[in-house]
Amino acid sequence: MFGVRLERNISVFLISVLLPFGVGGAGVAQMLRTSDDAVVTRGDFVRASITVLGIEQVKQGSVPSGRRVPPALFPSVRTANKYHALDVFGKDLGLAKGITRGEAVQVLVKLKELKATSTPKHFHDVQAGSDLEKSVNIAIQESWIQPLRDDFFGADTALKGLDARAILTRVAGDKGGVQQTQSPGGQIQIQYKVKENVQIPKEDVLHTVWQLLNNQYLYQEKINDEEAGYKAAEAIVNTLNDPYTVFLRPANAKDLKDQLGGELTGIGAQVEFRDNVLTVVAPLAGSPAEHAGIKAGDQVLTVDGKSIAGLSLLDAVNKIRGPKGSTVSLHIRRNGTELDINVVRDLIKLPEIDISRQGTVVIIKLAQFGETTDRKLRGLLTEVEQNRPTGIILDLRNNPGGLLSAAETVISNFLPEGSTVAHILSTDKDAVDITSDPPTVDPTIPMVVLVNKGSASASEIVAGALQDAKRATIIGEQTFGKGTVQQILQFKDGSSLKMTIAEWQTPKKRKINGVGVTPDIIITQTDQRDDQLLRALDLLR
Repeated sequence: MFGVRLERNISVFLISVLLPFGVGGAGVAQMLRTSDDAVVTRGDFVRASITVLGIEQVKQGSVPSGRRVPPALFPSVRTANKYHALDVFGKDLGLAKGITRGEAVQVLVKLKELKATSTPKHFHDVQAGSDLEKSVNIAIQESWIQPLRDDFFGADTALKGLDARAILTRVAGDKGGVQQTQSPGGQIQIQYKVKENVQIPKEDVLHTVWQLLNNQYLYQEKINDEEAGYKAAEAIVNTLNDPYTVFLRPANAKDLKDQLGGELTGIGAQVEFRDNVLTVVAPLAGSPAEHAGIKAGDQVLTVDGKSIAGLSLLDAVNKIRGPKGSTVSLHIRRNGTELDINVVRDLIKLPEIDISRQGTVVIIKLAQFGETTDRKLRGLLTEVEQNRPTGIILDLRNNPGGLLSAAETVISNFLPEGSTVAHILSTDKDAVDITSDPPTVDPTIPMVVLVNKGSASASEIVAGALQDAKRATIIGEQTFGKGTVQQILQFKDGSSLKMTIAEWQTPKKRKINGVGVTPDIIITQTDQRDDQLLRALDLLR
């Protein structure tokens, strides 16, 4: 298969989407079962709030004296009392009474122990300088709730089930974005937090069309719920015209997982759309594509005599895929000339790490930045260091990238702990990724990094970081120029969304996307001999 290249800022591939509480009928909906139009009681809201916030309940001890509390609410009342959240209700808790919008935000602010940090906005129905005013402004600032009008909050308005669940969903997710948590099994789970007021475009039209088809369309046997859902998801994503953001059906999602695990079926080449043409980023080392003569930069025009112009990336990839042992004919454009190349498909085991020696110089060849590199490279380099090499060559040629965590692992072997890996720019904040482990290689050992136009993504992160730190000399050709970060969210049915969430820059904030890394020594590779490797060896001897 032609593999789809990706870059992610998470440490493993297999992740699950935990939708915010209340989304899809789970979470908050299970904790707060009040119907949409019914008023939520104080007791139910307090109990749901404590559960949603993950506050450890106080199981022992008495409840506040002189107040009537149903036994089922004892733990919640004890816990809320610890945070002084019950003060909102006065002497008589009235847990069976309906809660108001004002009381609800005060309870949440108390439970989260938040303090006002901005100049308060005044509302006609909220007393200036009161605790209620502080809580209202915190709730608005945190995007939990909005006033009913610009000058009227609606503090005494009863809170109904639908609105209460919406508030608790936002409280659980704060302001949106993606939060990572470590699951007991060692996998990373992504809690996806929905931004406020984000709706499906033309939702009323889509809903009406679907209802009409199900109710009145003559040929009911043609209606396929699963196909319609997948087509809709694909259509939404395709409107972005972003080759790196794609909805993956279960089979394609599994292919990506297998690729990062080190195994896939097909011809073994990484591809992307460039200028609307399917372009080879790099043939994988030892793959059928490499043996057949496929090169980085080749443009694929037809597959088995049929044009792939206008197809999506996944559709084009699926045209090239096929059973093991079968042959696919590719019509290629290379440097202005066109040629046909036949490739026999096979099961491809990716030799992710290959370590060899030329005398006292160690050559580390990385085929991609996958799970093997993330797990094993530091241990392998510790063994390399024990043999005291006089130089190290890190060969990233035709390495299309992979896991950001694997790139950090590679860099950590050569730079001091706490060194900058990359600046990551996203919609809500800018972050700096740094190494978290000490180096395994003596910093006095000279180093060369080999790159070419097939070096992309995580390869460019590594080359750029080592170049900025002046730790290594970069030799070869201008790299591919893929500087965006993708994250993969896997859904319960096995489908996934691979989505661009950020752009990265080198430690010195050099832009890479669409530009690439410029080598310190530029050498164009020829077919006759490996001039880039020879120059690196000369430099280190």
